[in-house]
Amino acid sequence: MKETVFKTKHEQIGGKMVEFAGFYMPVQYEGVTAEHLHVRSKVGVFDVSHMGEFTVKGPKALDLLQYITSNDVSALYPGKVQYSCFPNGKGGVVDDLLVYCLDKEDYLLVVNAANIDKDWAWVQKHNEKFNATIANISEDISQLAVQGPLALEAMQKLTDTPVRDMEYYTCKKLTFAGIPNIIFSTTGYTGSGGCEIYFKNADANKIWDAVFEAGKEFDIKPIGLGARDTLRLEMGFCLYGHEIDDTISPIEAGLGWITKFTDTKQFIDKEPMLQLKANGVKRKLVGIEMIDRGIPRIDYKVCDMQGNEIGIVRSGTFGPSVNKSIGTALIHADFAKIGTEICIDIRGKLLKAVVVKMPFYKG
Repeated sequence: MKETVFKTKHEQIGGKMVEFAGFYMPVQYEGVTAEHLHVRSKVGVFDVSHMGEFTVKGPKALDLLQYITSNDVSALYPGKVQYSCFPNGKGGVVDDLLVYCLDKEDYLLVVNAANIDKDWAWVQKHNEKFNATIANISEDISQLAVQGPLALEAMQKLTDTPVRDMEYYTCKKLTFAGIPNIIFSTTGYTGSGGCEIYFKNADANKIWDAVFEAGKEFDIKPIGLGARDTLRLEMGFCLYGHEIDDTISPIEAGLGWITKFTDTKQFIDKEPMLQLKANGVKRKLVGIEMIDRGIPRIDYKVCDMQGNEIGIVRSGTFGPSVNKSIGTALIHADFAKIGTEICIDIRGKLLKAVVVKMPFYKG
């Protein structure tokens, strides 16, 4: 297994370590529910150094990104961040990602840990006809996500650059904890505000210590991957391998808003996706809430009230903030209307659920 630079830190403070996406990572410290609720109310720190980072630079950078991503990169300006995906040319998704515009002709792509090698091969393959300057810097960069309603207030103590009032999905290069050229962005996967901080591995321990020292008065705590998943699911955020994958299109997954069909943007899969959007999809990703007692899990069958199979669960958990069993399911479009009652096959029993609007949690 690969390790992040914070492995020893996690072990010293009692992290329960597991394998995740090929990395040795903390799934929890004091417990998923407690950590989840702490992020919703105060401030928590996630080690997300397993994520991948690619740089794309030069006069052909925009052309390459416009072709390989679904969103409109030309709408970005220095300091703006965009959520997007790589269409795979077969109607599905190679990965979802963040596109950072650091400067004109200078972009940073942040991709999922499990897909780093696949994504890098994809970018390299398509760059052959654009010849942008690209680099995979994943092994050189570490990242902390400092999340929660008090996160920006706490992190303001570590920089003279104003960050507490930064707009959502923006970024700055700044001096942080005395270290220059840190990328600081108001992004995250929790729905409770905060930031993500990118830095070189050599500066990792200094930044970890500074972040926790600055957060002391705000009751800052380390948070594991377990709570990261429950937090993101309450928000209805997609996770690769669950809500999206090589066989699920962005349109089916409700990501039409990051799939831009402007005349000036020609991207992989544009025509098939345009037809899908125009003609309507046969299956849709929906939010589900259990009526009967039980928790939906990935790959559980979804049935209509007569017991006929209509789809499959993509994610499921008990949502600590909403105090309900919730999930997502990819089901036949005829059953996707909000309020439709369905059944989930949980260990051979058909338990009642209902289609609901996402996000489940509204902070």
